[in-house]
Amino acid sequence: MENRQKPEQSMRGIQISKMNAAIIVSSFLLYILLTATAIHVSMTIHDTYYAMDRYFGCVQLENLLRSGTRELTEQVRLYVLTGDETYRDNYFQELHENRSRERAVQYLGELGVEGDALKHLQAALEQSNALVEREFHAMALVALAKESPCSTLPQEVQDIDLTAGERAMAPEKLMERAKELVFDAEYQNARLEIEENVEDSLYALNDTTSWRMEQGYESLERAMVVHQALIAVHFAATVIGFLFTLRLVVLPMRGYVKAIRERRNLREAGAYECKCLAHTCNVMFERNQAHELQLRHQAEHDALTGLLNRGAFDALQQELSAQAEPTGLLLVDVDKFKQVNDGYGHEMGDRVLQTVASLLSEHFRTTDYPARIGGDEFAVILTNASPERTAALQAKIETINHTLTHPTGGLPVVSLSVGGAFSQNGFSEDLYKHADLALYEVKEHGRCGCRFYQGEP
Repeated sequence: MENRQKPEQSMRGIQISKMNAAIIVSSFLLYILLTATAIHVSMTIHDTYYAMDRYFGCVQLENLLRSGTRELTEQVRLYVLTGDETYRDNYFQELHENRSRERAVQYLGELGVEGDALKHLQAALEQSNALVEREFHAMALVALAKESPCSTLPQEVQDIDLTAGERAMAPEKLMERAKELVFDAEYQNARLEIEENVEDSLYALNDTTSWRMEQGYESLERAMVVHQALIAVHFAATVIGFLFTLRLVVLPMRGYVKAIRERRNLREAGAYECKCLAHTCNVMFERNQAHELQLRHQAEHDALTGLLNRGAFDALQQELSAQAEPTGLLLVDVDKFKQVNDGYGHEMGDRVLQTVASLLSEHFRTTDYPARIGGDEFAVILTNASPERTAALQAKIETINHTLTHPTGGLPVVSLSVGGAFSQNGFSEDLYKHADLALYEVKEHGRCGCRFYQGEP
């Protein structure tokens, strides 16, 4: 009992509160690490995507510079070949309004392109601007050959200072000279140098982007390895936590539920809290069981005689009425009990009733049910009883009456009147009526005897 009163002194086990605290702390740390690696992965992917996006943007801008240079070359050549001022206007629209070359270099600087890639593009722009001066010269020669009004010429063409020899040339020679300026080997070489600088810029940009992407891929791979390792650790910790919870809490609790349903003691197993719970429940169960037995005995038994009371007798007959088994019933009255109470007092009457109850319990089987159903009225329910037992039952009653009519211990002389009946189909209303009729016949014929109902049960 001392051990039951102080279970914490002898019980050992993992405490759920500490285990939960450890799980929460480890889960929180793993969550922080997983979040950090996830952020790192996201940032690495973002940087890689940005590098690729920047690379493709730079390629488009470099193509814009190249296309702007080509557009100027194409329009000036068409103007030189045809003299159509529309091509000249297209040239200056590209030069002043579209400004593809300048915008390309400006945007590349805004994108953060630097180093060799930017140097090559700036060199290409400078070379293109040098060709523009040559192209202005060619257009001035064409305008002179076509005798275009000076006011219609763009300012850049007007500002070209032609030599005296060029001004003295015939229109055909002027056109030939203009064609030489935009079609000769020197012009073509300058064009090739611009293309080479653009290509060199692309190579440098590609090398820089490839290096950054390679660094990003390596960083991403390391982050993914760490992330996967943390996920594996988190999964393992989850499985271990689940197994610990299953073994220390779930399984013991399932056992507790089963034991409670079966009304038996709980096995003290599992976590410390579960053991304490089982121990406490067992103590309470034992106390409640003892108290319940006591209350049940008090509820079902007569306080004076210790036999079943009327409530228990009624409940028993309801139970036996559903069982189609041979059943017998004896209704017992104490003869002239009122005279005993009046002549000797209630205390003596109680002693008589206790003696009758003791004799009934003594002479009938343990499978039979003696009961006190009224003040001086008793009954005995006989299980597995058939009319063949009539003689044996009458002999029992005669023995009991002999004892009561030859009392000891100062008891007054009393006797029993007993009426009995049998049923082949369990307890029924007819069984009670038949036993009552038999009891009535005993009383009509002088009491102190036993008779059984002779009619059909």
